[in-house]
Amino acid sequence: MTLKSIMDKIQKELKTKEEAKEKVQKDMRKALRLSKQAILLTHQRRFNDARKLLKESSKLLGELREVAELHPDLVYTGIVAGANQEYSEAQVLLSLVRENRFMSPEKLDVPVVDYVLGLADVIGEMRRQALDSLRAGDLKRSEHYLEVMEQIYVELLSMNETYMLVHGLRRKCDIARRVIEATRGDLTLEARRDSLEQSIGKLEKILGRKRKSGKSEKV
Repeated sequence: MTLKSIMDKIQKELKTKEEAKEKVQKDMRKALRLSKQAILLTHQRRFNDARKLLKESSKLLGELREVAELHPDLVYTGIVAGANQEYSEAQVLLSLVRENRFMSPEKLDVPVVDYVLGLADVIGEMRRQALDSLRAGDLKRSEHYLEVMEQIYVELLSMNETYMLVHGLRRKCDIARRVIEATRGDLTLEARRDSLEQSIGKLEKILGRKRKSGKSEKV
């Protein structure tokens, strides 16, 4: 084999790899975008639409696994990890809001590290659910979402020994703690306001009965 034929073969392989890299980046950006849109649709309670987008995102991630068999070095990139994390976050959020259950990384077919980092981000999305419920006057549902946030946070903290294996988890946990504290403060204020309104309502009823009773006696 001549040197020219060797170099021609190398050039062809590199071109194929470059084309595969471009496709991976394009597909992962799309998968990332679809998952972000699914999160917004979940907050809007358009669950079927969110599920459709996540199905499309899942298909793209599945195609990535096929590329990985031929070009494994293309898979371990930041954009792929980001797409997996966003997909995990969107799926877990939808499952929690729609069915009040968690989805596992095995069910989603994503790497466990990406799943854990995506799960950490769910806490911020659950805060939005809690605040939306507060605005709708459903304090009980808001408290439920706060409990879910705390449950996720506690389980993530239990992974303290594996922080070194999940890069970025400690920072996400620090953010999650502040988000939970802020949410608890919002719910506490609302609970006090609700309690005060109930007390005022009861007082008004008592005063109303007394005024009515006083008028009756004068008559």
